[in-house]
Amino acid sequence: MNITAVPAPAAVRTTEERFRLDARTTVHADATVRDIADRLRQHLSASTGLPLASADGDAGTNVIRLRIDASLNREEYRLSVRGDAVTIVGGAPAGVFHGTQTLRQLLPPATLRRAPLSIRDDDALTIPGCEIVDAPAYRWRGLMLDTVRHFTEVREILRIIDLLALHHMNVLHLHLTDDQGWRLEVRGYPLLTEIGAWRPSTQVGRGEESGTPHGGYYTQDDIREIVAYAAARHITVVPEIESPGHARAALAAYPEFAVAGTAPEGVWTRWGISDDVFSVEEETIDFLCDVLDEVMDLFPSPYIGIGGDECPKTRWRDDPRTQERMRELGLDDEEQLQAWFVGRLEVHVRARGRRIFGWDEILEGGASGGFGAGTAVASWRGEIGARVAVKRGFDVVACPADQVYLDYRQSESDDEPIPTGIPLGWRDVYRFEPTPSGLTTEEADRVLGGQGNLWTEFIDSPQRIDYMLFPRLGALAEVLWTGARRRIDDFERRLPEYTDRLEALGVAYRRETGPRPWERRPGIPGSTRTREELAEHLARITASIADA
Repeated sequence: MNITAVPAPAAVRTTEERFRLDARTTVHADATVRDIADRLRQHLSASTGLPLASADGDAGTNVIRLRIDASLNREEYRLSVRGDAVTIVGGAPAGVFHGTQTLRQLLPPATLRRAPLSIRDDDALTIPGCEIVDAPAYRWRGLMLDTVRHFTEVREILRIIDLLALHHMNVLHLHLTDDQGWRLEVRGYPLLTEIGAWRPSTQVGRGEESGTPHGGYYTQDDIREIVAYAAARHITVVPEIESPGHARAALAAYPEFAVAGTAPEGVWTRWGISDDVFSVEEETIDFLCDVLDEVMDLFPSPYIGIGGDECPKTRWRDDPRTQERMRELGLDDEEQLQAWFVGRLEVHVRARGRRIFGWDEILEGGASGGFGAGTAVASWRGEIGARVAVKRGFDVVACPADQVYLDYRQSESDDEPIPTGIPLGWRDVYRFEPTPSGLTTEEADRVLGGQGNLWTEFIDSPQRIDYMLFPRLGALAEVLWTGARRRIDDFERRLPEYTDRLEALGVAYRRETGPRPWERRPGIPGSTRTREELAEHLARITASIADA
């Protein structure tokens, strides 16, 4: 029997043996991984109706064993399926957990459902005999979810976490603030959510607005639930608080932190980039440091996102007080001013024992040379940000727009329900190479991995999220886990059973035949580009770091 797990394990040897999963099957686990064993039992019992009792001892037959072997790397695991036992050994609980997710994919897709299968009592589910040796190619295997343009409810985030876990993904990057909304409760600044979390209308066409208010935010208890739920599945939640641009929602709530005379009237209802930016006064820095303190209290992630991207300089350039401030600081231009601003936040975050995580614009302006070790750069404007960052000694998360922007359309078809960006089908995502060519061994080691980015201007429901993510997320997961060992023809062979699993999980994925009629939605503004046009655009906006 062929193994159809996604992502593909590093090494598989199949055998003629079969493990029969039946009423006698027990589950035994080391004390350190009993929670993982309990979750596995819950998953399998729900769909099979079998008791799968917890075993007190390690002896006996017809047993599933989970244990730690400290000689393995943290996320590495071994999965052995023999006639009398299934054994999962991991270098740490994370490795054991990944092994259980692969085991779930060795069973029929229907075992991913939450109710007993329609099988006779005398039937037994079988797991094919195999010996699997597996470990990830990259340390950062993530998804960025924009919760600002359209708010994602907690229950949907938890569902997404479960889907990430099944794919061995280990990072959920939450984009929490922007011009169009502020999504995180900050108790020291309650107006951020009382005012900043709500917009009176939303752009729905090229120039039209819906007139329907939109908003929502996560309470601190919501965040604790999300973080704990993810941690139990060995996923780190990385928060992002935008600065110094993409700030209009915050400034609508607290206009005193805007550039003098530019306080916005309300949360922005348009897409794109507002000219509103934070001022560069000390009071503004103090405000953002206070916010980041609450963020760091909620999120144990070693990385704290501070944004840094697409900051318009018009307000700073036209404001006499900002120009005076630049002279006080001995700065030559607004690019250096932004670098100073980000640098102040970096010092604060580093003092709390964390590292900043910012878009590749933080490489501009010269001050990044003073950032602390471990600063992570999200390289989204092609490869140039990754190349410059590793040469300056920073870590990199590769997420180039032309390869892994999962809000982009998936074909040239006029039927695509969200006709934006360039066409990126799952085959295009599968060709993504997180590590640029030509790096030294030391530089390549600074590439932590990669992530797909899902911006939600035109994604306003869980169904739309599913459609844009799958099966492309499966392709991305295989890139980041399997690495250079992956084969596109083999992924295509496994795709039918993979999509059967998505069906069992209730995922509204995009079919190979294209969108179904009910998935099409008129009125979405098209902003399509060719690959050549996107390449020219990215080259133009990265010229400053390319020259560096």
